[in-house]
Amino acid sequence: MPLMPGAEPYHHEAGQIGVLLCHGFTGTPQSLRPWGEYLAGHGVSVSLPRQPGHGTKWQEMNRTRWDDWYAEVEKAFADLQGRCAEVFVAGLSLGGCLALRLAEVHGSAIRGVMVVNPSIANDVPLMRLAPLLKWFVPSVPGVANDVKKPGVRELAYSRTPVKAAASLPGLWSLVQADLAKVTQPLLVFHSTEDHVVKPTSVAIIRAKVPQATIEELTDSYHVATLDNDADRIFAGSLDFIRTHASVPLQRD
Repeated sequence: MPLMPGAEPYHHEAGQIGVLLCHGFTGTPQSLRPWGEYLAGHGVSVSLPRQPGHGTKWQEMNRTRWDDWYAEVEKAFADLQGRCAEVFVAGLSLGGCLALRLAEVHGSAIRGVMVVNPSIANDVPLMRLAPLLKWFVPSVPGVANDVKKPGVRELAYSRTPVKAAASLPGLWSLVQADLAKVTQPLLVFHSTEDHVVKPTSVAIIRAKVPQATIEELTDSYHVATLDNDADRIFAGSLDFIRTHASVPLQRD
């Protein structure tokens, strides 16, 4: 099925430090590409895969589930691990949830975790109904383009595929149950005004991951990687990598 223009995955080969970037639910690599290009410009090897069912049509996404998306980021992680001395993982929204799951599963093989407005809790009433709704409606209005900055748009579906969404509680429950396994350094960027993910997710992380550093973003909505605080996220993540990596960046 043809891709939306701009939804292509992004990869950059650089030094011994690799970063895996995970995009969000119904989104595409476009939402994280500026972040990836920034890191690549500072000597980081970057992998930004497109998850199955994303970047084409929402109807195709209804044929996928959370384990399909996780399998894709697992594959990308294994590839980076084979090419880099150290690997960090990062993600936006549900991509942050996938990054945390990777950290839970792989432990010390992951050097650090960076997430932006992570979604790890079933805190939206409509989402709680998804397991029932999937038998009656194929899609509901989408959650894309929560961006404060004028003239910026997220490349994502305008509809939320309900069958795909109905699989999310299983992932959220799994990630929450294993959060104590996240022992790596963790940097969380949290928009104080977010119309997609409620503060519940960050509150859970704050309570269960004591080493987490929470950075509040006051001038961005949910898709902060495309918003007014993007430069702060990019620079902050690079500093985080420099602090916690044991090998030098290609251009340091």
